[in-house]
Amino acid sequence: MADRAGLAAFLRVRREALQPEDVGLPRGRRRRTGGLRREEVAVLCDMSGDYYRRLEQPRGPHPSEQMLAAIARGLRLSPEERDHLFRLAGHAPPHRTGRGDRIAPGMARVLEQLADTPAQVMNRLGETLRQTPMAVALLGDETAYTGPARSAHYRWFTDPAVRRVHPESDHAEQSRLMAADLHGTHARDGDDAPVAELVDALRRDSPEFAALWRERPVLGPSCAVKRFLHPRAGELELHCQTLVDPDQSQRLLVYTAEPGTESDNGLRFLAG
Repeated sequence: MADRAGLAAFLRVRREALQPEDVGLPRGRRRRTGGLRREEVAVLCDMSGDYYRRLEQPRGPHPSEQMLAAIARGLRLSPEERDHLFRLAGHAPPHRTGRGDRIAPGMARVLEQLADTPAQVMNRLGETLRQTPMAVALLGDETAYTGPARSAHYRWFTDPAVRRVHPESDHAEQSRLMAADLHGTHARDGDDAPVAELVDALRRDSPEFAALWRERPVLGPSCAVKRFLHPRAGELELHCQTLVDPDQSQRLLVYTAEPGTESDNGLRFLAG
């Protein structure tokens, strides 16, 4: 059910909070109050002034999903504000199906503080967007791939060289984790999202992935220790902690070792 009163109030508050300078409009000397006029918002949303004016009334029209998307763009709403707008109008929020290639500012700032730690930002398709120097030393430059190989999931199931980074006894569990991660992303984003193309490519190119996909694997709540076979630092046992941004389009992976262990010494060797 639509909350017409809530919708009207939300639109009014967001309109009054948006300044002319925010959308490239001159303030003008005759503007007595801050915020945008209803007519200006209507132009930004590509709709009639009368239609938008009635939306800010508790008995206004019931906007379609297309209209709501236009309003979200016109009012420069954040993803969370857009979802709230849809709920107020009685619609389910749209799926966030973007690849998430633009690193969120907060995530970028955290990564900058981890220069001496193996850490990297990945999007929901398993594509590495940025790495610390230590992550490159540990994993190689994962940002240099193109096409489907940009995805760590695709590389794992199609490139045998990728698996040599981990002990063979860990391969089966890693495969299941990779498939479960994609299954979760597909469940959230749906068949029209970029993840569907990746899944189709893997089902075509990897019989192992196709078999795992049929089992519909689900990720557990914990992240087990990962073992790496590094050509210079030897075998490393690392804990992988994951920080997920609010809309789950990106994740920050941080690899650490127990202090005083051989793995800790190995990371120090790579840092030197």
